[in-house]
Amino acid sequence: MQLKNFLLCITIFSFFSCNSNKENSKITETPATKDTLAVVPKNINPDAVPDISPMDMIYFPVDYPKLKMTRSVSLPPVMRVIYSRPHLQGRKLFYNLQKFGDYWRLGANEATEIQFFREVTIQTKKIKQGRYVIYCIPQQDHWTIFLNTNIDSWGLTQDNAKNIQQFIIPVNYKNSYAEYFTMNFEKTDNGATLTMAWDDAVAKLPINF
Repeated sequence: MQLKNFLLCITIFSFFSCNSNKENSKITETPATKDTLAVVPKNINPDAVPDISPMDMIYFPVDYPKLKMTRSVSLPPVMRVIYSRPHLQGRKLFYNLQKFGDYWRLGANEATEIQFFREVTIQTKKIKQGRYVIYCIPQQDHWTIFLNTNIDSWGLTQDNAKNIQQFIIPVNYKNSYAEYFTMNFEKTDNGATLTMAWDDAVAKLPINF
């Protein structure tokens, strides 16, 4: 009788161990490229669910609002960009998310907007003071950047009749990995460069003023 009880316990233990291993394997077999979204608990903020692509705003001069508050600047800023920052979540930019030759809003959610507080020059073309949508068509060896007057719009649908200028700029790869799509301004001798980076891709738009 004791031997039978012992064998029964061994059988039950083996059964649950196998089931546990199967469940664990189900958890770890999810492919890294699966298009999943971050899960936000519903009760964390009942009035407004946090967006998984946070909105960001960049200025030139860099950190202009802070400089203004400390009275370090007296002139208006030259330009700013407002955009939302999608992230990769295990995906590859030009494999799971974006196709070469397709329109890309350079961000997420609302159309990405660039505002110039004075006239600037991009590739010898004069750009008047004002607000513009900025988006692009990426190719493997270059990106075509567009400025468009269809401001306060959403998503990837653009009114091409409202394009005012376009610029072809080089893109390079094998840079430092960027999980979130990131834009920033870098000072140059003739103005500043708008740098756009995501995954290992980096493209730069020189702006003179």
